[in-house]
Amino acid sequence: MYLENQAEVEMSPASAQGFGELRLLQGISEGRDAQKPSGCVLHADGFVRPDDGFVVNIFRGKPASSSLTEKSPLLRFSQDDGMTYMTLHDPGFVGGEEAWDGGSLDLERRYRLGSEVTSLSASPSSSLEKSDPLDSLNLSPRFTSSVKCCFRVSKIATMFTIVVLCSLFFSMYPDRDNPTRLLAVSPSDSFSVNLTDFRDNALLKLQVGGPFTRGKVDLQDQDYILVQVEQTEQAGQRRRRTQQVIYNWSIPLHGERSDQILLTKTFEMLSSDPIVITFQAFLPDNEVVPLSMTHQSLYVTVETQVAIAAVILTGVYVLIIFEVVHRTLAAMLGSLAALAALAIIGDRPSLVTVVEWIDYETLALLFGMMVLVAIFSETGFFDYCAVKAYQLSRGKVWPMIFILCLIAAILSAFLDNVTTMMLFTPVTIRLCEVLNLDPRHVLIAEVIFTNIGGAATAVGDPPNVIIVSNQDLRKEGIDFASFTGYMFLGICLVLLTSFPFLRLLYWNKKLYNKESIEIVELKHEILVWRQTAQRINPASREETAVKCLLMQKVFNLESLLRKMMKTFHSQISQEDKNWEQNIQELQKKHRITDTVLLVKCVSVLAVVIFMFFLNSFVPSIHLELGWIAILGALWLLVLADIQDFEIILHRVEWATLLFFAGLFVLMEALAQLQLIDYVGEQTALLIKAVPEDQRLAIAIILVMWVSALASSLIDNIPFTATMIPVLINLSQDADVNLPVKPLIYALAMGACLGGNGTLIGASANVVCAGIAEQHGYGFSFIEFFRLGFPMMIMTCMIGMCYLLATHIGLGWNM
Repeated sequence: MYLENQAEVEMSPASAQGFGELRLLQGISEGRDAQKPSGCVLHADGFVRPDDGFVVNIFRGKPASSSLTEKSPLLRFSQDDGMTYMTLHDPGFVGGEEAWDGGSLDLERRYRLGSEVTSLSASPSSSLEKSDPLDSLNLSPRFTSSVKCCFRVSKIATMFTIVVLCSLFFSMYPDRDNPTRLLAVSPSDSFSVNLTDFRDNALLKLQVGGPFTRGKVDLQDQDYILVQVEQTEQAGQRRRRTQQVIYNWSIPLHGERSDQILLTKTFEMLSSDPIVITFQAFLPDNEVVPLSMTHQSLYVTVETQVAIAAVILTGVYVLIIFEVVHRTLAAMLGSLAALAALAIIGDRPSLVTVVEWIDYETLALLFGMMVLVAIFSETGFFDYCAVKAYQLSRGKVWPMIFILCLIAAILSAFLDNVTTMMLFTPVTIRLCEVLNLDPRHVLIAEVIFTNIGGAATAVGDPPNVIIVSNQDLRKEGIDFASFTGYMFLGICLVLLTSFPFLRLLYWNKKLYNKESIEIVELKHEILVWRQTAQRINPASREETAVKCLLMQKVFNLESLLRKMMKTFHSQISQEDKNWEQNIQELQKKHRITDTVLLVKCVSVLAVVIFMFFLNSFVPSIHLELGWIAILGALWLLVLADIQDFEIILHRVEWATLLFFAGLFVLMEALAQLQLIDYVGEQTALLIKAVPEDQRLAIAIILVMWVSALASSLIDNIPFTATMIPVLINLSQDADVNLPVKPLIYALAMGACLGGNGTLIGASANVVCAGIAEQHGYGFSFIEFFRLGFPMMIMTCMIGMCYLLATHIGLGWNM
């Protein structure tokens, strides 16, 4: 039996001896017989309806015999006068005159059993397919259970201790309360600030805002602001003579004086003596430039901050790789640790600042598309597409996979990667269910090609959008057309080599499920019963009893599943010989269920996708991608006339949205700890150390691989935004003398292709994993890493060869 995601429950009072009436009004359907009753009523206490003459007696008495088996259905439907009555069919329960308290021991046993079953993984196969290393040591069950219990207790105690310590450290230090100072400078009027509240052995973090541009200053041809930081330490016990330190920070001004940019730099001070900060403007005329300034005292060196950030990032990856906790909780714990580290060094952000770190445009895009896909799935369109894809591949698995991957790569070149995977994941899962394939391997292949295809155009991946939107790079000739033309050719070469390499990676992998279709369906039935029981809040005796019965059903079905797994050893053919006959059967079974709703969904989705394109090419449309997705969701909610809004909200991947929010905070906190800046600076130093005749080739290789590896570990959006000014400065350095185009193309190629390295390397990976987990086919970090990381290495090798051939061999540097 299959139950939908939502069940609306009403309780009505009854006699003093019974429980009353439990009505399941919606959301219950008979999955095997494809029956969809209009309404369901569950009588719960021997209550007699005068108009029906139908008596049901449950929740009383004990099992009279052992006739109850795993195959005994918990619920059975019977038709009477157009109303579907759902009754408990359990021949082992006999009516009796026992009071409820008489069966309290049996109820308590059932409830403890339900609690144990509830703690199992939500994935239908996670508890049955994942082997425990302790089970292979042939140890006694009691010893194995003790070791597992000790490990679980120690894990919880260790993590709780770390969380408590981070919370204490975060609460011990106040928010940075230095107010922002507004000032104005001109060639004739400078501005000076004296800082007296400074501590020994501290760093000065200075943040200046104004109409700046990122890049290296040309002191002859460009307007700029000079920030001078000066400190003089008088002679005393520590020093025999006076010592002075002066730092000069030159910031170029934007030509239009329009963009307000915040720039941050850290200076190492000598002591707690007063510091003088002077602002000077170097302009051709007597123009006034408005600026803002704020400062902060830091108590830890930059190297120590980078080390702390690296430890936190490593800890987060350990939690995700070994699945110690859910990846959403891992991101939240990492964010807490990073915020505690910022508080310790004296740079604790306020709550408003932390909230501003979250990219709400990305969250709005995800939420809007999730709502659209949730309504779209009600039409049966995904089942229909699955059958058509099977027909197009003529029953052959690998041609079908190649077709799906190619379409995903093409769509992601023009749409956002996240949007592409949200549309493709339900289709792929349904297709694999129809063919008894394991959807996990197919989904991983699709999301890999989605990330590859997104690198082909200037709008396919966020790093590319950042690059073509940079005004300084546009002056260097990197605009939409030139960037797309160059990257498109290289990505086509990458795609041509990726398909045979993907087949090589999957050479020894069995794409078909190892179990029969009966076992697969039984796993999903267990998942549905478990999810239904978990949604029941045991606030009353009635709800507690229902939850216990559902958990007992889960326990019986899992016992049956274990028996079937032990006795099943049949082999499944890798190719379906009767595909034509299967297509006819599938076409009869999987059809469009709601044509009117399908027309509405297709119309709204077409408008949303068209607006996505216009947003990239028409600057007069003042709607970001997040707004377009939200508006499209509102349009479809109105047109579809959704009455039960809870069902739609239940299908939204809230865990995925929360993971992205935590990831945004984590990455911004790591950036505040100088991790990303440190990587960029060290890359520039390595390039400068290379001999001049080999510098361009080494620079391309180094930028390419540093970007790829960094993007597989951290978010590629802040990394790309940080590396662009570093590469521009490097190209404008007279001692280096490198063209900027090869470096930028290497950055784009590495940042986009590097997202395939790990599960959290790209947003599309996380979204695909979240949707697959909701359908019961979640894949772990290691499962994705085994396929994604080799694909990343191979694609980056092809991309590197393309960059070297075009820029070193052919000299396409202008």
